Amino acid sequence: MSRRRYAVVAGGGTAGHALPALSVARALVARGNDPGSIELVGSRRGPEGALLSGQGFPVTLLPGRGFTRRGSLEALAANLAAAVGLVEALARAVAALARWRPRVVVSVGGYASFAPAAAAVALRVPLILVNTDAVPGLVHRLLGRFAAAAAVAFPGTPLPRAVVTGTPVRDQIREVDRSDPAREAAKRQLGAPTDRRLVGAFGGSLGARRINQAVAGLAERWGARGDLAVHHVVGRRDWEGGPGSGSGAGGEGASVDDGAPTGRLVYRRVPFEDRMDWLYQAADVVICRAGAITVAELAVAGVPAVLVPLPGAPGDHQTRNAEALVSAGAAVLLPDDRCTAGELTSVLDPLLSDPDRLRAMGRAARGLGRPDAAERVADVVVAHAR
Repeated sequence: MSRRRYAVVAGGGTAGHALPALSVARALVARGNDPGSIELVGSRRGPEGALLSGQGFPVTLLPGRGFTRRGSLEALAANLAAAVGLVEALARAVAALARWRPRVVVSVGGYASFAPAAAAVALRVPLILVNTDAVPGLVHRLLGRFAAAAAVAFPGTPLPRAVVTGTPVRDQIREVDRSDPAREAAKRQLGAPTDRRLVGAFGGSLGARRINQAVAGLAERWGARGDLAVHHVVGRRDWEGGPGSGSGAGGEGASVDDGAPTGRLVYRRVPFEDRMDWLYQAADVVICRAGAITVAELAVAGVPAVLVPLPGAPGDHQTRNAEALVSAGAAVLLPDDRCTAGELTSVLDPLLSDPDRLRAMGRAARGLGRPDAAERVADVVVAHAR
């Protein structure tokens, strides 16, 4: 017989779901549970296989894919395939839960969470939802009324039995130190000059085309700024194809002026940034999307931001995520259709010329941060485990 599990932590399809799952699992281990008793469940198609493997926990990857909202014939065929995969995943999840007999199932959302969460409901295993966005996703809206509790990131999240815990973030982010000596050290690690203000820009692991184009144009406008540096994380999808969509003048890690003589902007492009903690520690301000993990990390690290919510996100949840920081004075919201080089210049120039305001924005962000979110979620899980 398969070893009994204390908890099944399920979800994925994106890193924004897989990383909180890993944080929650580690928090449960800190409560004295053996890592072998915490099963991580995700999707074969998502990034979970790479993100969760080798972390010390058993991992199960189920079939299935997300549904598309487009109305084309190709989308219809894809959705039929997704439905077939979902049925198979549900059957596998029910069989696995019956074998593992977990005391609790934790859903962190995403399409990969549906089968394990629905199986928990069917087998009467306590279900805990971990909802990181201000607007619940489809899976949590469907199953929320069956859950024993919902650990949510934002007050007012419309889920039954909600407890505000914040969003679990990585230990690296919780350790960010924005003191002057630490910021200088992080700039050196990033290859940025220590005597210039640093602007960070990123759009997730794949990239954000609108942000990339605007930041490339911003670098052209700022070409003669000898007091600034830009660290632009382009994203793997957009790395090829020139400025604004990937590789450009100078190639990976190059600056616009290839050496940044006095009186020129230092503009560094990279396809991916493995050490986001360094960027959070070093940057005076960042330009980025407003996904749940990004917003939570900005708050915990205390980083001022210009937030460009992803248009068309379900329930416009990225705008809702951004509003929490904006209303506290920690960020500026720039709609996607206004994210141009000119608009970024008009937003950033006043910020960069006002260090006091940037410091105030950073304090406001940190005031919203919940570095102990994983532990708070673990409290909820343990309280409801049978």
